[in-house]
Amino acid sequence: MADLTGFDEAFFTASAEAWRDALRKRDFSARELFEAVWARVMERNPAVNALIAWDEDGARRAADESDKRLARRERLPLDGLPLSIKDSFATAGLTTTCGAEELADYVPEEDALAVARLRAAGAVIFAKSNVPRLTGDFQTYNALFGATCNPWDLSRSPGGSSGGAAASVVAGLTAFELGSDLGGSIRWPAHGCGLFGLKTSWSQVPMLGHIPPLPSIKLKNPPDLGVAGPLARSAGDLELALSVIAGPVNASGPAFLPKPRRQSAKDWRVALWLDPNFAPVDPEVEQGVLLAADLLRETGARVEPARPDFALEEALDIYALLNFAIGFAGAPPEVRARAAQEGEGFWPALRARAARMDAAAYAGLMTRRAVMKRAFAEFFGRYDAILCPLAPCLAIEHDLSPDAFARRLPLRGGDLPYHDLLKWACVAALAHLPAAAVPVTPGPSGLPRGVQLICAYDEDRSAIALARLLEEAGGGFRAPPFPFGTGAAGPA
Repeated sequence: MADLTGFDEAFFTASAEAWRDALRKRDFSARELFEAVWARVMERNPAVNALIAWDEDGARRAADESDKRLARRERLPLDGLPLSIKDSFATAGLTTTCGAEELADYVPEEDALAVARLRAAGAVIFAKSNVPRLTGDFQTYNALFGATCNPWDLSRSPGGSSGGAAASVVAGLTAFELGSDLGGSIRWPAHGCGLFGLKTSWSQVPMLGHIPPLPSIKLKNPPDLGVAGPLARSAGDLELALSVIAGPVNASGPAFLPKPRRQSAKDWRVALWLDPNFAPVDPEVEQGVLLAADLLRETGARVEPARPDFALEEALDIYALLNFAIGFAGAPPEVRARAAQEGEGFWPALRARAARMDAAAYAGLMTRRAVMKRAFAEFFGRYDAILCPLAPCLAIEHDLSPDAFARRLPLRGGDLPYHDLLKWACVAALAHLPAAAVPVTPGPSGLPRGVQLICAYDEDRSAIALARLLEEAGGGFRAPPFPFGTGAAGPA
């Protein structure tokens, strides 16, 4: 374990659990911890532009209150842990822009519900992390705050939309982060930065107070597909965060989420899913998945090629239509009409179909989705989890060209359309399933890479347990060297 008696590099890149334990042993005070983190933010954040707004005075007051509780041994689950929050979640008294110029001066009066739970658990919320405008991109940049850089290679993006969150965690600027995921927005940045991330089961962590939708739109029910979840430096930190943020609206605890399905490594049944024809991936990504499979086998788990009884093409078609349709909700009629006419190419054609979708077409999508969910239910009767890629490629170089449909993803020997990032992200999102991102050893390029573990609905703790098993077998977090941008070896 890292030496936590001093604020050295090993300390800042240790797990949030280690920070918490050191606070409880009174190795240092919550105030001292915040001041150390704050000094590190001032030194290292400018290089990566992960954090874009802060409230250091409010954080000092919160840290002092944590110290009072810790002195009385009335400790809360997260007491004294400094946290940054993705700027798509409302934070009381702290600017919440979601990267949109029209929200540049928006200061919420109350926290998003998930944020309120973190604060009530003793977290010292001190900063907001950068996002693409209204979370609408796989990279993190906007007109208000500019682009966020990947600490492993400053010429590359950390991903998006939780890119500022991922860069903050990997740089050791926060204990962990609260992110959100509709199309891989937790998992893709976790993969690109070498972190653990958890796309939670749909509706199990409240999204009240998340942008989008805009603050003026008050939803009574959670939006389809989108979820909140943590990004962290260890599998244990995923559980630490989940234990605080999970639970239905107005409920106090996550007791409805069951314990892991298996207790012994040898009892896990894991399906290995690759689809080189429809969803090809870079060789380094594929090798990372196969490495994870071997590591799990070494623990005694049974890992074998298998897949649910539906085509990945079918899942992508349903998901993309729903995702684009959600994006059109509340858009001016002229925007939707223009999109309906712009249908050249695979992804623009899907977007055009979504723009033209009526109630009957939507009902048809729901029927097709129900068939896919039944296939998953049957599959998870035979297997405990799916091991598959997170994304087709490693972290990409910054590409801020205005036409996202014209952007390309680099693969050894070729490239792919930008929106192919959705192919492996869509499955868990469409079926409302939990999916953990788990880092494995980098390949020849030196860039981080991760794998995806998908489990049955509500079995978030099974995903975390498997992530922990893989971590203990040889996967896990590795910190980038400082100065940032010197950690990758370059093309192999």
